[in-house]
Amino acid sequence: MDYLEVGKIVNTHGLRGEVKVVPWTDYPDDFEDIEYVYAEKRGARERLDIKNIKYQKNNLIVKFAQINSIDEAETYKNLVLTADRDVLGELPEGVYYIADLIGLEVVKETGESVGEITDVINTGANDIYVVKREGKRDMLIPVIDEVVKKVDLENKKVTVELMEGLEDL
Repeated sequence: MDYLEVGKIVNTHGLRGEVKVVPWTDYPDDFEDIEYVYAEKRGARERLDIKNIKYQKNNLIVKFAQINSIDEAETYKNLVLTADRDVLGELPEGVYYIADLIGLEVVKETGESVGEITDVINTGANDIYVVKREGKRDMLIPVIDEVVKKVDLENKKVTVELMEGLEDL
């Protein structure tokens, strides 16, 4: 089974075991479609069934069936939540999970290697690939159609056309 990180429990909320979750998905309401998540606790993966979700600013207030008091909720603080990739559904064309992009080789249209994606930064306007280069500073590549020409998950490659000045950074 393939798991993806979907958020993190950052605090307790109230006395009945609700927890505050920072969602790591582009669309927090994705949680509405998930029946359960997993939390790594003391080296074991524990299933947490979602009973109820409320929205609070950019966070979620989640009631899990297995957590029924503030004392229990305390023990889950700072745990990362994962979900089965299958339950998250198909992504729209041209949209990728960050976990699938990390480690892909970035190549120019000529086939010349630029480096490897080590992180993806979400700026709001567009994402930015952080590309580790041999013997040079990391390159930041904007994820826009003029630059990113093809993402090939099967062959683990991203083909780019670097704009003037981008290589010198």
